[in-house]
Amino acid sequence: PLLQSPLAARFTPLQPMLALLMVILGMPNFIKSPDDQTGISGGVASFVCQAVGDPKPRITWMKKGKKVSSQRFEVIEFDDGSGSVLRIQPLRTHRDEAIYECTATNSVGEINTSAKLTVLEEDQIPHGFPTIDMGPQLKVVEKTRTATMLCAASGNPDPEISWFKDFLPVDINSSNGRIKQLRSGALQIENSEESDQGKYECVAVNSAGTRYSAPANLYVRGKSGVVSPHCLWLHPKCHHIPYKVDYF
Repeated sequence: PLLQSPLAARFTPLQPMLALLMVILGMPNFIKSPDDQTGISGGVASFVCQAVGDPKPRITWMKKGKKVSSQRFEVIEFDDGSGSVLRIQPLRTHRDEAIYECTATNSVGEINTSAKLTVLEEDQIPHGFPTIDMGPQLKVVEKTRTATMLCAASGNPDPEISWFKDFLPVDINSSNGRIKQLRSGALQIENSEESDQGKYECVAVNSAGTRYSAPANLYVRGKSGVVSPHCLWLHPKCHHIPYKVDYF
């Protein structure tokens, strides 16, 4: 990442000392930088950027030197204020291909990092590009029960699968083992809570590119018979939902 601080300029030749000074002085430091992506026209791209510092850094996104602005661009903040996700949907081949820059700024200094987005038309998709063979389906689970959101993908090389919930990456490590990703790629949520309710997507990534599944909602039904917080169980407004209840 590029450092922009008068203090950093003095110590640039001394990288180890600079890193230590960044921590001591509260300079922003990236804990997650966006990765280059290759997506498909009409598909989705998400860039993740998180930083720490004291005071807490502010994250901004730029495209070609200008703050991102479009109806197809959405910036979703992490709940802990550590950063944000830049989501682009639907992708446009020529319009969206660019270098996207994430900047973390606080009163001590500023750092930048960037990632490149490539967007392919259908006839440009190479052999081995990830395919979602089975994506998650809408599901209703009773509170404290286990919910499993399915996902299977193929490609060459074999794609890695990850998950997004409400457009933010699912952090399995922070769930104390309650949320697991199975070897099949499925997401298993034990002892389900109201906070697990949301819109889930699985993402398949390999060296050829990135493909998103269609999103699927998970609803958590309270033992009182309520799907909270949005929907009453069997309420007339919810009759259109083709629900599935997992009791095992």
